[in-house]
Amino acid sequence: MTNKIVPGQMTPPLSLNTIMDNQWALEGNLNKTKTMIVFYRGLHCPICSDFLKTIDNQLSDYKKSNTEVIAVSMDSKERALQAKNDWNIKNLNIAYGLTEEKAREWNLYISRSIKEVEAEVFCEPGLFIIKEDGSLYLVNISNMPFARPDVSSLPAKLIFAEEKQYPVRGNK
Repeated sequence: MTNKIVPGQMTPPLSLNTIMDNQWALEGNLNKTKTMIVFYRGLHCPICSDFLKTIDNQLSDYKKSNTEVIAVSMDSKERALQAKNDWNIKNLNIAYGLTEEKAREWNLYISRSIKEVEAEVFCEPGLFIIKEDGSLYLVNISNMPFARPDVSSLPAKLIFAEEKQYPVRGNK
């Protein structure tokens, strides 16, 4: 991880295909809403299942906080579709095909398979909230599947932060 993403600075570009056969690009959301990108490990991860289900159930709350959400993995389209179906994800926008190079650009940790069910190479979890101007507001990156932020009240906290004009932190 040589290029550190710093809160308050511009994020790298990101453009991916979604399982709904759409092209999604971060730049397409700028100036409209905040964007929350949830990088997840892939179909093999039961903790990702629970995490994405929680977010899927909160989508209307994220909308109230003026935040669009997308989940992204290095999985193939087939594995991403299977995750959506197996995990009973109803509305969350899911992208696939993140490259290792792009994952590293976003400072994500990379793992190699240790079990047959895992993809050969996959990214570890990360959650990023990008402001309307393309700058990074919040970042949470982990090298383990079980060390993730508590998102149960995150939409309300985003509303609070916007109302109070809470500044970007950790940028010094």
